[in-house]
Amino acid sequence: MSVSDTDQHADWLDNPAQTIEVSIPPVGLAGSLRLPSAPRAVVVFAHGSGSSRLSPRNIYVAEALNRRGIATLLFDLLTSDEEADRANVFDIPLLADRLISALSWISHAPATAALSIGLFGASTGAAAALVAAASLGDQVGAVVSRGGRPDLAGPALDKVRAPTLLLVGGDDHDVLALNRAALAHLPAPSELRIIPGASHLFPEPGALDAVVDEAGAWFSRHLIASTGSRRGD
Repeated sequence: MSVSDTDQHADWLDNPAQTIEVSIPPVGLAGSLRLPSAPRAVVVFAHGSGSSRLSPRNIYVAEALNRRGIATLLFDLLTSDEEADRANVFDIPLLADRLISALSWISHAPATAALSIGLFGASTGAAAALVAAASLGDQVGAVVSRGGRPDLAGPALDKVRAPTLLLVGGDDHDVLALNRAALAHLPAPSELRIIPGASHLFPEPGALDAVVDEAGAWFSRHLIASTGSRRGD
């Protein structure tokens, strides 16, 4: 751990992120907004099929981003009634619309209105994140996909302008092939990073920490170092 990392860890212990339970309009989706002291950007998460805002993997990544001074929003993309219909879990246009609503909310919330916005998507949530990024243009500053299915974003891939990082486990062979094909369609500065020895859910020792390091560096570079806040504050 470097001196700067040690200082950052000490600051985190003294000033842990504040968690606020929120309701995202228009359908009242449950969310958890985590605010470190003096946040420098905000990342909205889109979980994969069969998951929710309580995904332990996404919470782990979110807490690591909080330690970097990045606020995070994890929220349920579907209501409990909607989740009962399994088809909704794979309805990418529906999930993208929900994500766009969350981004509208976060861009008007007093605590985050001035911050640059990033998206972190996992599995099918990555496709929803890319569709939302394509729709919103420069309102989205960066995208990170963890074990994602960017291929499910379809023609929206060609319209994504946000720098995009695709993270895939080296042992997740089918998804890796799909990500390689999708990378060729992304017009923005984009990269594919392979986590050696990791499978689809990154359960292997050190795999999720590698995701944390890659995602944190990507968001720090594209949301903080390059743009600061969206309003130039």
